[in-house]
Amino acid sequence: MLLWFRNDLRTHDNPALHYFMDAHCSDHPRKAFFFISEKQWHCHDWSAIKIDFVKRHAFALIPELANLGIELEVVTAPDFSAQIDYLKKYCKQHDIQSVLANSEVEYNEQQRDKLLIKSGIPLRLFEADVIVPKGKVLNQSGAMFKVFTPFKKSWLAYVKKFGFEYLGKIKSKKLNDVELKSTENNTRSSSWPIAHDYELNTLPTFFQGKLADYAAHRDIPSIKGTSGISPYLAAGVISPRYVLVSLLNSFPDLLLATDSKEFSWLNEIIWREFYRHLLFHEQRLCKHQCFNKKYKEVQWYDNKELFNAWCEGKTGYPLVDAAMRQLNQTGWMHNRLRMVVASFLTKHLLIDWRFGEKYFMQNLIDGDLASNNGGWQWAASTGCDAQPYFRIFNPIRQSERFDPNGDFIRKYLPELESIPDKHIHFPHQYIAKTKLQLYWQPIVDHKDARLKALAFYK
Repeated sequence: MLLWFRNDLRTHDNPALHYFMDAHCSDHPRKAFFFISEKQWHCHDWSAIKIDFVKRHAFALIPELANLGIELEVVTAPDFSAQIDYLKKYCKQHDIQSVLANSEVEYNEQQRDKLLIKSGIPLRLFEADVIVPKGKVLNQSGAMFKVFTPFKKSWLAYVKKFGFEYLGKIKSKKLNDVELKSTENNTRSSSWPIAHDYELNTLPTFFQGKLADYAAHRDIPSIKGTSGISPYLAAGVISPRYVLVSLLNSFPDLLLATDSKEFSWLNEIIWREFYRHLLFHEQRLCKHQCFNKKYKEVQWYDNKELFNAWCEGKTGYPLVDAAMRQLNQTGWMHNRLRMVVASFLTKHLLIDWRFGEKYFMQNLIDGDLASNNGGWQWAASTGCDAQPYFRIFNPIRQSERFDPNGDFIRKYLPELESIPDKHIHFPHQYIAKTKLQLYWQPIVDHKDARLKALAFYK
């Protein structure tokens, strides 16, 4: 029997690992694999910071599994084809009767697994990436919901009625805490603690201190009011079921208190479930197709100069530019700002949402196909339960509302440090009037761009 780690580098609530421990004969060595497949990851537009984050967790898992009597071998296999070849050869050489792994919902991963099974590899798959099993939350017609709110109601009803299977953490006979502590050098992702530390320190602190203010602070980018859990869920190093268990331990009645301040955070977890369930039912989304088929033939503008200005944070709209520079410098972007910059690219510049989706994946530490695709199609009005095409974020109003004093803007645009609060949200006219030695030219006019977008979509 062989254990194959994939997007699930954890011992906590890992179905394949639990089955492996229960079913494995004690007189046989316990062997597990994880493949570093950078060529494949780059084909899927993984960012350098996410790859570094995943590698850190792979190597951190080695001593943790050793305490469970499992040898984890980290193998370099450039792509899925190399993974298949390696497993076929290994299983033949060692007469492996069963390969255990947790399933992955994305199309290429599904095709790889089908090829393995077709070639005779005895692959047994479990589900580890969602709270409610995919395919269990359906409308009265037996199909996937196309709107989030009824999905959420049905999702909550399912959890209340059936609960969810949480497997906990496997207890080892000999746990050496010293081995689990990070001794890493500075890496691209080192500002993000390893999942073991996040579970022990960051998440409990968030629940005890920040969750009560989450609803009020979640849209303010200058306040660190979010949990920062998205990279851990995207990389599969923390289980979503563990997250819900931890949340309910602190707030036992939360599933009933849907109007509470604390529920607003759980609502975001359910949005994640929604997009993963949607990807399960609509595999064409993995191929970057518009969910709403009527937008299939839209002729988006192909203006590389405008796109590059957006990428570099040089649009002339401070909140948009500060957000893009946050992404470029840190590998992360505040969620409110993701909506603002996505709306700007698709509605102000009329550039294909797929260019933005790809750029995000290539730079985000929490890049995740289901959530990233869902978010971009929501902003572009091409997706499932998307905002209507005529809803166009005004980047100046968004800035005034969510960064009123310009604190976030000044952090990432230090060249605007001396601009008064009154003008910080759109300093172009102030700079021109005061003849400051500062170039700050908007690449499009908001009013003109809005009218153009309305006509374009209509």
